Amino acid sequence: MKIGVIVGTTRRTRFADQPAAWFMELASSRTDMDFELLDLRHFELPFFDEVASGASAPTQSEAGRRWQEKLAEFDGFVIITAEYNHGPPAVLKNALDYAFVEWLRKPVAFVGYGAVGAVRAIEQLRQIVNNFEMMPIRTSVHIQGGDFIAVAQGEKSLHDLTYLPPLVTRMLDELSWWARALKVAREATVTA
Repeated sequence: MKIGVIVGTTRRTRFADQPAAWFMELASSRTDMDFELLDLRHFELPFFDEVASGASAPTQSEAGRRWQEKLAEFDGFVIITAEYNHGPPAVLKNALDYAFVEWLRKPVAFVGYGAVGAVRAIEQLRQIVNNFEMMPIRTSVHIQGGDFIAVAQGEKSLHDLTYLPPLVTRMLDELSWWARALKVAREATVTA
């Protein structure tokens, strides 16, 4: 299974690079899935201004089409997200809006960080991805307040947070199961 790991913020001073590197290191030990980092900084999606959703009209933006082509390669996704003002980053929502068919019936898992581990942002993302008929994985990884601040200030490393790797394992076990099941179902639908 091929899994896209989306870095959901593009801010110059973002913290996202630390959890992305940490997550990719943990994920690399898996033999059932291959992971590729998709940094939104490298896609430079303009603010969504298409005539309609990708569900009902072809995307006109070259950057949007490039993003869609990349997403189509994957069997599932992990989104690494911050929480801005009790919600997901605007650039992440914009990136989600730029695709539709490419998300359909694929699983998605979440790694969040911030004051409350991005719980509120992830809950909103679960609602958003349901519209794409995605399967949000139940287990999420939340890098919480005090630990998030300590890592951001260099007082701790994500490797010091020994309670997180078992959550990553559980989340990825669920993601692997759903990625396989939904791939079989997608392929059966295409051939039916």
